[in-house]
Amino acid sequence: MDLFEYQARDLFEAHGVPVLRGITAQTPEEAGAAAEQLGTPVVVVKAQVKTGGRGKAGGVKLARSPQEAADRASEILGMDINGHTVETVMIAEGANIAEEYYFSLLLDRSSRSYLAMCSKEGGMDIETLAVERPEALARVEVDPLVGLDAAKADEIVAAAGFAEADRAEIARVLVLLGEVYRANDATLVEVNPLVKTGEGRIVALDGKVSLDANSAFRHPDWAGYADESSDDPLEVEARSKNLNYVKLDGSVGIIGNGAGLVMSTLDVVAAAGADLPGQPKPANFLDIGGGASAQVMADGLDIILSDAQVKAVFVNVFGGITACSEVAKGIIDALAMLGDRATKPIVVRLDGNAVEIGRHMLAEAAHPLVEVRETMDDAARRAAELAAAAE
Repeated sequence: MDLFEYQARDLFEAHGVPVLRGITAQTPEEAGAAAEQLGTPVVVVKAQVKTGGRGKAGGVKLARSPQEAADRASEILGMDINGHTVETVMIAEGANIAEEYYFSLLLDRSSRSYLAMCSKEGGMDIETLAVERPEALARVEVDPLVGLDAAKADEIVAAAGFAEADRAEIARVLVLLGEVYRANDATLVEVNPLVKTGEGRIVALDGKVSLDANSAFRHPDWAGYADESSDDPLEVEARSKNLNYVKLDGSVGIIGNGAGLVMSTLDVVAAAGADLPGQPKPANFLDIGGGASAQVMADGLDIILSDAQVKAVFVNVFGGITACSEVAKGIIDALAMLGDRATKPIVVRLDGNAVEIGRHMLAEAAHPLVEVRETMDDAARRAAELAAAAE
């Protein structure tokens, strides 16, 4: 779950991280009022979208009066930035910036650890810096069992090469950012830029925070972070039906039971379509879990068939606790429930517990949209062929 910048700012402030004041606005009038409330000679009008490149796209502008803030907000609101429409701006205090730095703490799955990255050169694309001048970006592993404590913060600022006079205060702020990460089950806390002002203060001028959605049960307050306006409508609908669904840019709808099997299915379908016209790819990730009741299957098929990009569906199930016979019954009943809404070919591969019974049930039902294939590779190939033929 990614946060908007203003939400990250508020989270930083709650943990004592030095930040500047900011007020959100949805209209130019609200932006002007916010600038007047801040009362500073300069404010920054910043588009609130969950994507990078705002500055380059014209989504960050200075204003020197409430009227100018309203005018700049009028220019930014409604903008499209990398496919995200700006519906909110944050009016933030201007800063007397002397130096710009970079800091992030993230989950490094490859090493099963946390990784802190820090540089004296902030305010630019960190990816560019990492490629062109990797020596300017300090990378320090952080033990998840210890966290980013004072000793680790001292190690980070030393590795980044900060001036001795600034190290203590920067390290103090890094410890606070580490607490933001720990206390909020984050997978990323990034500040770009972390600045030193002309008065010598260290301030988090911009913030990006990603939270681990698997930890939502520990954070009931996260409900306030929900932002369905920027989510894919099919993903929103799937969540309302408690389906584990992710929209992808392909034409073969995927239903499977178990995240590992579904991930493998995505790979097999992509490989099967690589040499076909249009190179059909997976249109989604959909894991129905251990149960394949008629309602669960109907909900899953309904979501997938509602995607105009989908040309064929591949149901790939390995029967374990839930037998293939139950899965077959779920498919048959789901198609009956969907009726005329089911219009696209469905390739089914069953294996495991009660597979012969399940296949017999589907054969006996003889639904015109359903084809049964014995192997995963054969079924993936057939689904890709049907998708390619429908293009």
